[in-house]
Amino acid sequence: MLALFDSLRLWLDGIAHLGTILAVAYLLYLLALTGWIMLQKREPVATLSWILSLALLPYLGLFIYYLLGPQKVKRQRLRRGRARSGMEHYSDVCPPDAGCTELAKVAQATTGLAPSSATEVTWLVDGATTYAALIEAIGQARDHVHLEYYIFNPDHAGTALRDALVERARAGVQVRLLLDAVGSSALPARFLRPLLDAGGEAVWFHPRQLLKPFKRPWLNLRTHRKLVIIDGQLAFTGGINITDEEDESRNPNAYRDLHMRLRGHVVRSLQLVFAEDWLYASGQEPSRFDIARLWPADMPLRGDGSIDAQVLVSGPDSGWETIHRLHVAAIQEANERVWLVTPYFVPGEAARMALTSAALGGLDVRLLVPKMSDSWFVTQAARSYFDELLHAGVKIYEYGPRMLHTKAFIADDDVCIVGSANFDHRSFRLNFELSMMISDRDRVAELATLLQAEFDSATRVHDEAGRSLWLHRLPEAFARLASPLL
Repeated sequence: MLALFDSLRLWLDGIAHLGTILAVAYLLYLLALTGWIMLQKREPVATLSWILSLALLPYLGLFIYYLLGPQKVKRQRLRRGRARSGMEHYSDVCPPDAGCTELAKVAQATTGLAPSSATEVTWLVDGATTYAALIEAIGQARDHVHLEYYIFNPDHAGTALRDALVERARAGVQVRLLLDAVGSSALPARFLRPLLDAGGEAVWFHPRQLLKPFKRPWLNLRTHRKLVIIDGQLAFTGGINITDEEDESRNPNAYRDLHMRLRGHVVRSLQLVFAEDWLYASGQEPSRFDIARLWPADMPLRGDGSIDAQVLVSGPDSGWETIHRLHVAAIQEANERVWLVTPYFVPGEAARMALTSAALGGLDVRLLVPKMSDSWFVTQAARSYFDELLHAGVKIYEYGPRMLHTKAFIADDDVCIVGSANFDHRSFRLNFELSMMISDRDRVAELATLLQAEFDSATRVHDEAGRSLWLHRLPEAFARLASPLL
């Protein structure tokens, strides 16, 4: 072995101007990758962070960028197919006299989903309540059950839901289950076999493709959506996955979380979101869907619901960052209060500016985050922003000891946003996310009561100046520096 290394060293020594050749090759490598990264048109800080990492880690950095770097998903072909097949079930714009808010107009312009309404919006707190409501509703399904989840674990919660789906599939109900290949990676194929044998369908979203070197693996682009639609009439969405980690009846340390049950015209938009995701992930043609079953003739009309509701979707297939944009716009429009609850808080410059400006303007601005999230790195990154927020007058609370997983936002007394999206770069730009914007004083008041109880049980964060340099400030600064790469 030593002789082999000696031979290699002698061969390299014999190459004239080897150092110059390697230096030029390294420079060309940096120039090529820098140009490639700059063409992604991301935020300057994120672009510089990636360029720096590639410069310092010339080989490992390239591999990491290949796996996790910015990627865009083109779904224009799918959208055209959807339109040709009649799946574009409405394209009406908000009439001038309909009283649509600026927020609603922005949401429609960036998602293509028109403002809608709901006849029911019910808040479901924590997993046990949500799972019971889900299983009861699935048991009453007569035509179809559509599900899309980031995490679906083969534990008690997952088994109970799967068995409910199997029972309905055997009864002739059409069951489609769309699962994220990374979030639900703990799910073995044999777990889904009873559902498939009963006639149900299951599809993986962005399965890992590490063995296909010429096709970039979409490890970083996940569906983080949690969505269930039953018979085109009833929908569930929010932040709760299918796992015992969110079932407080079985786990005293279960995540604190929030979900919702919806009925009404808005289910049409949610059905469209699922259909598009299913067709994209499965590769099936739009003709596989029976339009009359997706949107039954007896579905409520928009005018039937008194609750203004709008579906917000975002992901790497759109450059508008709709959910991020709507949060910032709602903060800027607020006149009295802004309450934000999120498990992961890594805001961009626009969101930080909006939050601090609202607080400086005298609004009641509150932020509730977990005392310690399930990601030490994200916790440190979040705390790096506390000094600036506190100085501006933002009231910061830390929830514990349970992990806070709720994603909720309130602006004044008439607008709230609840869904799957965290307040961070990953949710706003990388994940496929789904949130609901509800404009209704009664529902906002109900949510405010729930959140007030969370604030009351949390610990208020005050002066951060006395923290240790080595134990706190430096780790937080490092996490913040690396946060654009998340």
